[in-house]
Amino acid sequence: MKGITLITLFLVAVLALPAAVGANHSWGGYHWARTANPFTLKLGDNVSGVWDTHLATASGDWSQSAVLDTSVVSGLSNPKNCKATRGRVEVCNSKYGNNGWLGLAQIWVTSGLHIVQGVTKVNDTYFNRPAYNTTAWRNLVMCQEVGHTLGLDHQDEVFGNANLGTCMDYTSLPSGPPSNEHPNAHDYEELEIIYSHLDTFTTLGQTLRASAKADVAKGDFENQSEWGRKVKGQGKTAVFERDFGGGNKLFTFVIFAE
Repeated sequence: MKGITLITLFLVAVLALPAAVGANHSWGGYHWARTANPFTLKLGDNVSGVWDTHLATASGDWSQSAVLDTSVVSGLSNPKNCKATRGRVEVCNSKYGNNGWLGLAQIWVTSGLHIVQGVTKVNDTYFNRPAYNTTAWRNLVMCQEVGHTLGLDHQDEVFGNANLGTCMDYTSLPSGPPSNEHPNAHDYEELEIIYSHLDTFTTLGQTLRASAKADVAKGDFENQSEWGRKVKGQGKTAVFERDFGGGNKLFTFVIFAE
């Protein structure tokens, strides 16, 4: 459930042991505006059959949250450019090329911290290779990128650390043990924190209030040259920020292939 100036989540804590992890991984406070909880965020299905199960799994996992549900609906985008749609998240897969990234999440924000639209992309150029063509890798990346569009950051960004049992944890062994293919209790706890307050308006759906209607995102923002400045980068991850002015921004969170 969410959407308009692109945002990519910042890591708040880097913790080595699962017992030490707490719910403190909000992505900069970015959230979908809504007037009641639980709310429903539409995930546009622009993925091929090989990805449908993984999208359904991610949607079902995140819908276990007490404050939100996600609903997989018909996609409104061409997967090759995966343009965003106001008030929802478009989810796409395609052969995006040997550009280095395995998956990415983008959010557009306005009015300070309010998400108005989002995009999740998974790059089949890499997922068609044996190293990534596994259920565990597909589940982890799909779950994580959708999680970013909800307002979550990573719990841990150190690939060599022990798995935390959440898809919001970077790992070279997504199947574990423990498995990093699904959210954990800390993710649901953090969502309750992020969405503990209500707004007086909503950014869900395709009808937005007048102050949120500035068309600042006409492009598809597929290429790194369109993502703006790099504001965070560590090994296999990076966050980019593009400032359109007037409180409107695009954030791109990237996970790179090994």
